[in-house]
Amino acid sequence: MTVGTDEQIAQWKKEKIVGIIGLGDMGQLYAEKFSEAGWNVVACDREELYDSLKEKYANAKFTLVQDGHRVSRVSDFIIYSVEAANIDKIVGLYGPSSKINAIVGGQTSCKRPEVLAFERLLPSDTKIITVHSLHGPKVNTEGQPLVIIDHRSNDNGYSLSLVDSIMSCLKSEHVYLTCDEHDKITADTQAVTHAAFLSMGSAWAKSETYPWDAKDNKWQGGIENVKINISLRIYSNKWHVYAGLAITNPQAHKQILQYATSVTELFTLFIDHKKEELTERIMKAKEFVFGNHTGLLLLDDSLLDEFSLSEKGRNSINSVPNSHLSLLAIVDSWYQLGINPYDHMICSTPLFRIFLGVSEYLFLTPGLLDKTIDAAIDDKAFRSIDLEFVVAARKWSSIVSFESFDLYQKQFDDVQKFFEPMFPAATKIGNDMIKKILAHSKK
Repeated sequence: MTVGTDEQIAQWKKEKIVGIIGLGDMGQLYAEKFSEAGWNVVACDREELYDSLKEKYANAKFTLVQDGHRVSRVSDFIIYSVEAANIDKIVGLYGPSSKINAIVGGQTSCKRPEVLAFERLLPSDTKIITVHSLHGPKVNTEGQPLVIIDHRSNDNGYSLSLVDSIMSCLKSEHVYLTCDEHDKITADTQAVTHAAFLSMGSAWAKSETYPWDAKDNKWQGGIENVKINISLRIYSNKWHVYAGLAITNPQAHKQILQYATSVTELFTLFIDHKKEELTERIMKAKEFVFGNHTGLLLLDDSLLDEFSLSEKGRNSINSVPNSHLSLLAIVDSWYQLGINPYDHMICSTPLFRIFLGVSEYLFLTPGLLDKTIDAAIDDKAFRSIDLEFVVAARKWSSIVSFESFDLYQKQFDDVQKFFEPMFPAATKIGNDMIKKILAHSKK
């Protein structure tokens, strides 16, 4: 990290202005964090929202202005916090107003299209240093990965030092990558993770099932708590957060297609009762992903028992054995794609670390994987919901392959509406669960 000296930072706070274009959840997070740390921040959202936002941010420490032109003209570091689908349009609109020699970056989750937009639409004197906080707006920024990409500065590190100094108030772990390295890692870690949880939610919604209320104990216990809480956490956010990464990142397309393929092929082995073939395939995936695993697991089932939305509370002892198709498929996908998930831990999101931890627990807890394979072949308790999961995974894969933001939003909104009543409780429980898991994983 190339943070400036205390004296230099104090001087920069007097002289420099940070601009935020877009006050969605992450834009607001940045504006509030930077201004609370003593930086001069100006921000805007859509121009038609200006009057209503004046009241909302009347007591904010940052300055709200009417549009991106007013942000761009005065700011030394401009951050576009807008939807990936709109990055070209917004940069084309406000980019020409950029202050001479300003540093410009963005917060989209796929960096190659963002950087191409900057190169094409910004004045040539601007510097391009873009960022990506690898977590959602509801997660504590401290200790989380923050990718910084110095794409075009050529000033002996001055601009990078300024950006590092501004971002340091988040207390995140700075990771320096190229835009292509970033896009490959985010595809490997986030694309399939999101696809799995989106598909879980879709399957439950399609079958009109609130899993925490199931009377047959199907979804009781720690692993099930993770699936439910994380799925609802994703659906409580804005659809474009996930659509941008999946649709604009070509590398993500391959990962999501493979996940749908793994889900389909494994389920076919379930219903064909091909236990030997299923076991051989799963064991090969286990050896590839976890063959060199040593030490403690990232999490354990008992750690997660308390985080249930069910009024029944802790009940993992009496839970019905699950085929865990979603988890078997993620590990199979990593194997088929040649991805070692541990290679990307430095850039992993909280959701990825949790999903890896749950998969690790399933595959490495003595006897549990054998019980799961037995349940997949012999127990039909989850057969209908597994079928819905296959359909959902294939549907999400098709939507991404069509590169349709409209279809993505419609599918997302339909499921979101089904689970909406539970979002407040799920958010609170999910926050507590993530804190505990991440604290445990640090040990």
